[in-house]
Amino acid sequence: MRKVIFAVAVCLLGCITNAAAQQSSGEQKTQKQGMADCPMMQDSHSQMNARGEKGMGFSQTAATHHFFLNSNGGVIQVEANDPADAADRDSIRMHLQHIAKAFQAGDFDIPMFVHDTVPPGVPIMKKLQKDISYSFEETPNGGRVVISSQDHKALAAIHKFLQFQIKEHETGDSMEVR
Repeated sequence: MRKVIFAVAVCLLGCITNAAAQQSSGEQKTQKQGMADCPMMQDSHSQMNARGEKGMGFSQTAATHHFFLNSNGGVIQVEANDPADAADRDSIRMHLQHIAKAFQAGDFDIPMFVHDTVPPGVPIMKKLQKDISYSFEETPNGGRVVISSQDHKALAAIHKFLQFQIKEHETGDSMEVR
């Protein structure tokens, strides 16, 4: 076990060093882009995408995720990249309808499976499930789950959850409440 931890640490250190070297050499890559060049980071993201395809029922590369924070909670939105791809669009809609119902019941098994961890905010969202509402809405190429609450603790948990999703899915969406 120690050898595995050591090997992972060495690989991660190499990736960080490589990203820093690229930045100091004048390359215009961001630190995130430099880290994305690291095989270990690519492995982690591709593993998440593989679990996502299994847990969500549609191709993660054929769809685009967005996560928006607002003063009432936020939005999880997923769209098929190809407007003519009715199969992925319908799978996305079915998944998001299921997610809205599961979250309302305090069931966060799918995001825990996809991310291989308990996302920040989930314990509070489970505890305060009666103070949070989840609704599904169709969009032209997919759908969205609208999450809302009037409870300040629930709102903070929702925002942490969505910020985690933004980072994990590398969406580039704003981390700020709008």
